Amino acid sequence: MKTIRYITEIIEKKLNSKMVFLTGPRQSGKTTLSKGLYPDLPLPQKLYLNWDANEDRQTILQGSLPNKLGLIILDEIHKYARWRNWVKGLFDKRKDECRILVTGSARLDYYRRSGDSLQGRYYLVRMHGFTLREVTEYGLGTLQDLFNYGGFPEPFLKKDPAETRIWSRDYRSRLVREDLRELEFVKDIGTVEMMAIRLPDLVGSPLSINALREDLGVAHQSVARWLDIFERLYSIFRVHPFGAPSIRAVKKEAKHYHYDWTQIANEGFRFECLVACHLLKWCHYCEDTEGWSQELRYFRDTDKREVDFVVVRDRKPILFVECKFSDTVASDHLRYLKAKFPKVEAVQVVFRSDIDIRNADGIRIASADIFLRELI
Repeated sequence: MKTIRYITEIIEKKLNSKMVFLTGPRQSGKTTLSKGLYPDLPLPQKLYLNWDANEDRQTILQGSLPNKLGLIILDEIHKYARWRNWVKGLFDKRKDECRILVTGSARLDYYRRSGDSLQGRYYLVRMHGFTLREVTEYGLGTLQDLFNYGGFPEPFLKKDPAETRIWSRDYRSRLVREDLRELEFVKDIGTVEMMAIRLPDLVGSPLSINALREDLGVAHQSVARWLDIFERLYSIFRVHPFGAPSIRAVKKEAKHYHYDWTQIANEGFRFECLVACHLLKWCHYCEDTEGWSQELRYFRDTDKREVDFVVVRDRKPILFVECKFSDTVASDHLRYLKAKFPKVEAVQVVFRSDIDIRNADGIRIASADIFLRELI
């Protein structure tokens, strides 16, 4: 049975010419999607190997692959120290006879390292969990369901509050105690786990590494490194300031958000995080499938005016987004930014339903269940 996700057709198309590196948060559906590719291909010709499985690991190390292959899926192989050379050799030898898909829950572009000869042999595709357009197109749920249960398939499809809390707690623990240990050398796992518990309470404001260092009682360098690791493992993502000389923007501290927004207790910040994940998914999709250089940023100036999100394409703003849980009066800060960039679309997204208007300043006030369906 073919599993349809928003990037299924893109992956199949790209596999015709190069390897595909499919990366993204663990349990976002990468393995399910991969196994569902090319449903008409006989099973002996579709081989799935997971580095975490002892038998599969031996197959990889011994190089004992079947002679006739249509598709080979290599899951979590980046945990193998020599995976880059192994995959390069496989591709160079068998690229004309089989398609190669490499999947992993860490940033495969980072673990590739610079200078490797894999360059030019693969496409990188980043996969996210469910967003509103996906779940509504397939009749899986609503915006309220996403808000309550998150975008990861397992808790979302169960739609059980207790199961969601248990899943979220276990997910965070596994990421720190399994994934992090396998890919990075970190001595103080206990303190890293404390930071993981603390971070959801800090969503929505610029993240001060120094304040976090004081809370945890560790060095600034350690906190900075741990945040980098969390980002590489798709636990969090950081949104950096958008700056232009004419608006006196700040250029230092980034804000951070979680792929699992159910960790965030405050409903306003949870909603902001949900919107951030939707916008990031759209940015990654445009980069990975259309070749745009597209980033998610935020605006804050020296007068403390702030707008939650700025989508930048080729270093130019194309969209301003402010999140308000219920306020349908346009933010003064969004009005200020819109006046500075009158040609850029500005949207205030609210959680309330059935709102889609444009005010006298040209700012669109739109319900999240309308606006987010316009993304990917």
